[in-house]
Amino acid sequence: MSDLLKNSNLSLDTADKIVSDTLHDCDDGELYIEDTKFETVTLDDNKIKSSEYSIDSGYGFRAITDDVIAYSHSNEISEESLKKSGENLKSTLKGKKGTYNSAITKTNQKFYNDIDPIETKSLNAKIELLNLMNEYSRSKDQSVKQVSASFLGEKKNIEILRLGGELLKDSRPLVRINISMMVEKNGRKETAVYGVGGRQSYDEYLKDGSWKKLCDEAFRIATTNLKSKPSPAGEMKVVLGPGWPAILIHEAIGHGLEGDFNRKKTSVFHNLVGRRVASEGVTIIDDGTIDNRRGSLNIDDEGTPTEKTVLIEKGILKNFMQDRLNARLMNTKSTGNGRRENYKHIVLPRMRNTIMLNGTHTQEEMINSVNRGIFAVSFGGGQVDITSGKFVFNCTEAYEIVDGKIGAPLKGATLIGDGPSSLKEVLMVGNDMMLDPGIGTCGKSGQGVPVGVGQPSLLIDNMTVGGTQL
Repeated sequence: MSDLLKNSNLSLDTADKIVSDTLHDCDDGELYIEDTKFETVTLDDNKIKSSEYSIDSGYGFRAITDDVIAYSHSNEISEESLKKSGENLKSTLKGKKGTYNSAITKTNQKFYNDIDPIETKSLNAKIELLNLMNEYSRSKDQSVKQVSASFLGEKKNIEILRLGGELLKDSRPLVRINISMMVEKNGRKETAVYGVGGRQSYDEYLKDGSWKKLCDEAFRIATTNLKSKPSPAGEMKVVLGPGWPAILIHEAIGHGLEGDFNRKKTSVFHNLVGRRVASEGVTIIDDGTIDNRRGSLNIDDEGTPTEKTVLIEKGILKNFMQDRLNARLMNTKSTGNGRRENYKHIVLPRMRNTIMLNGTHTQEEMINSVNRGIFAVSFGGGQVDITSGKFVFNCTEAYEIVDGKIGAPLKGATLIGDGPSSLKEVLMVGNDMMLDPGIGTCGKSGQGVPVGVGQPSLLIDNMTVGGTQL
């Protein structure tokens, strides 16, 4: 029984007939139906600046033969609209013939609860808490000049109808709580942003006064950067902290391990399966099965159950992340990485929670081994070339390392290199693996999807550091 067709004139039987008529000569495809609620509540400049609530629903109808994708979407869920979409798909494929692969694994595993995070906390309660965060942050020190805080919530229900009447469902909560703080002393200004989130209710991240920890962390980063000095530049050793710095792995390495880039041979990794691509201590997985994490999924957006996919094991490239289309064309199986931003977008192979696993070293060992280098704790923006893996990342929190000890905070440090080379330069892998706080969104081909990252501390033997020290 379909829950998302109840308020339309389109019955499940009728939808099944249209899907079957459209896809019977195709290699793959599905009808993807979606219903989403979204909210944002934002405080800025001592007042509630905006409160937005929206509802959207629609479908995406996809037909695939060989590597040709025909796609039609609409926010009108009706028999007439779906029939027209089916005719458009058949016209686009122009008589191409395929054999539909109906095989899809079933799962009863659930990695998050079917809750509506928007409705579990009233708007008044959200506004009250944002005001408390603002007051608490401003009371910490006279240097705090600006505070912004926000709630972002989503409840997305999806249904996937495949040829033969197979109906797959998922109900996905998602929240994020952010705080931004600007501090000023002696004419110098610094800003820091911190946030948490995942597939739970807001209260799971706010209980026992945890909201104060968000404010404390933003204040700590901002005031630390007030004391920063210009970063040196040159070739040097780099220690990456645990957790959020794995965004470098996500961008510089993870995208290069997605199936579409490797099928088209545009990734530097496309012909390296079974070969050493990293130091022996490096094992990287993409895991959609971690409870309540931002990048976790019960099923992907094609209906394939999520899994833990080993990408690199002890330095050897083992697998790519696959959706159904690229897996079929590469003669392998989907890894449950088929994702789309919403019903208006086609499916692409995308990361979920991309994680480097623990090694055996301590962070203290790594820092003690460095005569001159930097300790990078957190990153902001960056740029990556998927074809080569070359990257430039800006450090939002970094420190100098001098004679095995952490020194002054640094401003303007950037890390420059390429993912494949950096993997081979890993000298030590820490035993302190952390996941990010739950704030990541990945962009690809104009689509954004929620993701997670994680890693232990890492010592990289040689990286180019860009700085501002003259």
